[in-house]
Amino acid sequence: MIKRALISVFNKDNILRLATFLREKDVEIISTGGTFKYLKDNGIAVTEVSEITDFPEMLDGRVKTLHPKIHGGILAIRDNKEHMKKIEEYGIKTIDMVVVNLYPFFDKVQEDLTFEEKIEFIDIGGPTMIRAAAKNFRDVTVLTDVNDYDKIMDQIAEKGDVDFDDKRVLAGKVFNLMSAYDAAVSKFLLGEEVYPEYLSMSYKKAMDLRYGENPHQAAAFYVSTSTKGAMKDFQQLNGKELSYNNIRDMDIAWKVVCEFEEPMCCSVKHNTPCGAAIADNIYDAYLRAFSCDEVSIFGGIVAVNRTIDLKTAEEIGKIFLEIVIAPDFDNDALEFLQKKKNLRVIKASIKPQDTMEYAKVDGGILVQGSDDKLVDQVKYVTDKKPSEAEMKDLIFGMKVVKYVKSNAIVVVKNGMAKGIGGGQVNRIWPTIDALDRAKDGVVLASDAFFPFGDIVEEAAKHNIQAIVQPGGSIRDKDSINACNENGISMVFTGIRHFKH
Repeated sequence: MIKRALISVFNKDNILRLATFLREKDVEIISTGGTFKYLKDNGIAVTEVSEITDFPEMLDGRVKTLHPKIHGGILAIRDNKEHMKKIEEYGIKTIDMVVVNLYPFFDKVQEDLTFEEKIEFIDIGGPTMIRAAAKNFRDVTVLTDVNDYDKIMDQIAEKGDVDFDDKRVLAGKVFNLMSAYDAAVSKFLLGEEVYPEYLSMSYKKAMDLRYGENPHQAAAFYVSTSTKGAMKDFQQLNGKELSYNNIRDMDIAWKVVCEFEEPMCCSVKHNTPCGAAIADNIYDAYLRAFSCDEVSIFGGIVAVNRTIDLKTAEEIGKIFLEIVIAPDFDNDALEFLQKKKNLRVIKASIKPQDTMEYAKVDGGILVQGSDDKLVDQVKYVTDKKPSEAEMKDLIFGMKVVKYVKSNAIVVVKNGMAKGIGGGQVNRIWPTIDALDRAKDGVVLASDAFFPFGDIVEEAAKHNIQAIVQPGGSIRDKDSINACNENGISMVFTGIRHFKH
């Protein structure tokens, strides 16, 4: 039976209904600071914690519940005679329910506050109480989630208490919450560039997904609790629910277009670009990206880095797409796109924020910094140097190639990907694939160095005029000589862009 409840909440949603219900069941309520005042002002009979502890709140509210008369009442095991004898000796009454939610550190750490102001939103008393209650869940019901109030009230109304299994799950939710809360605080204090001894992450479930990469795989989407991000803070303006594959593809498409200052369009299929182009306006950029691979773009994702107007929307609407992503949409363009009920229309106004990347392996997790450096040092290694126009295309190609699955090759002409090849176990296959698709490409970009001169020989057959690659092979001289023999300029960047 629940006879005594401690309520201390920052988020006061539905707390009056819960407190009213508990009082109707003759449950004594004790509370702290702002919650005490809120309940009292709304006519709830409530006792302030300081009356129980005979000790005032102090240190600007930092110390309120950190007292044996609170934690003894929570932690005492009811069927342990020594425990019960000891708390009786010290005049401590048991607490049967703890209702606490924490200072909003998740939100405040993202706001424009000073370091010292953010520190004050690190909760101490609340976590200590809910941890204690969760440890002693057999005897104490702990509520940290507003969404659990109704279920618990129903059980108490019916049985006078809460089922053991539900108490256990509620306790588990406490440690689940605290692991995320502590991880967010840890990240805030350590800084993002640190590889700490223990890897802790703080993510909250944004949605359950219908399934993962395949229908037999369960999946969910979690977002950071303490940092902003493009795939966290977008707005969906139309269309059915997003899938696991949709979100992964959106991430790549948006990252590609955000690499460019010029109006840019990128289409993505199966997590790799299948079209990419810049232009003077977004309409022409879309047309050029579409023409790179008119087959693969069907059923894919299109991202642009400019507001979509009606003319562009109407052109986009001529084929079936899963998703259209843009920083904004003109009203008439949005109205047009919203007529396609299944087309997911995404407004993404935040540029990519991630500084770290993670990959799960069986029994572990790999952590690395994001691939955010395009070039180390430009080196002209051939007799012939690229023209200014060719150099622009080489940079364009390198910006796109780093998002293509390795081994990756992108063939470019006039700010447009003419052929994209990747995801092969050797470099010659994607080279042939990209060159055959391109037909009239001018420059070629590679994500990694050439181990032999065969890539250059293949490029020469297709009249490629300039090549960009990282360099660094022990046989760099082979490809340099091949370029000189075929009148091709080649540039080394010193930066490899493998994407497995």
